[in-house]
Amino acid sequence: MKNRLDLNLQMVENILVDFLREEVHKVGFKKVVLGISGGIDSALVAYLAAKALGPENVLGIMMPYKSSSKESLDHGKLVIDSLGINSKLVEITPMVEPYFQMNPDMDGLRKGNRMARERMCILFDHSAKEKALVLGTSNKTEILLGYSTQFGDGASAINPIGDLYKTQVWELSRYMGIPSQLIDKKPSADLWEGQTDESELGFSYNLADEILVRLIDERYTPEEVIEEEFPEDIVKKVMKKIIYSQYKRKLPVIAKISPRTIGREFRYPRDWGV
Repeated sequence: MKNRLDLNLQMVENILVDFLREEVHKVGFKKVVLGISGGIDSALVAYLAAKALGPENVLGIMMPYKSSSKESLDHGKLVIDSLGINSKLVEITPMVEPYFQMNPDMDGLRKGNRMARERMCILFDHSAKEKALVLGTSNKTEILLGYSTQFGDGASAINPIGDLYKTQVWELSRYMGIPSQLIDKKPSADLWEGQTDESELGFSYNLADEILVRLIDERYTPEEVIEEEFPEDIVKKVMKKIIYSQYKRKLPVIAKISPRTIGREFRYPRDWGV
């Protein structure tokens, strides 16, 4: 029986490479910039971008904090070296630490959000400097679960992997020959020692994707998913995360005054002839 999450990997690679090339070039750009975290999502985006635009037109920026693991930095360098893309190292500790010291009550979530937004500020600054578009590296699972920082890692000009579930990111990465060290390690935002995505979420990506593909792509009700013997508490938790993170997937809600309000009557996905 065919797995619901199976992909024609060659076709998907071709689509995403063409997507990047077309979306970058049609608005007058040649270059892109992205954050290289040492994780599989940013690695896959870097591989796709290098194939679409040429490694000379891709800038990968590593932005560690003082508690970032050495492994993350090593894996980021591995991606950069294997592709031959341009790179830069920007240490964010001196940027965010003064704010942390001014707010000693900050918990891990607030600190993580602050660091994510600082990193995105750096990327957008370099996009202006290099005349390059910022690439997003959030996958479909993260976006649906709200596991991203609004205007932080959730921000970008173009996102080539936002319609790939995490398990599909792993599969496409294997197909494209990304080093196994990045694919096989436990996903982590690297916010503190020992932190992993799945421990924070409370369930595995494999389980989440099987539930999400039914809820989102196949439009099952939560009750229908539970009937397939998925854990009721996890299904309800996933559904709750989808609902309560909807605001992250929308433009800011604008109060309606005129006949055609942005985000309501005026919401055509037009390219205006470019």
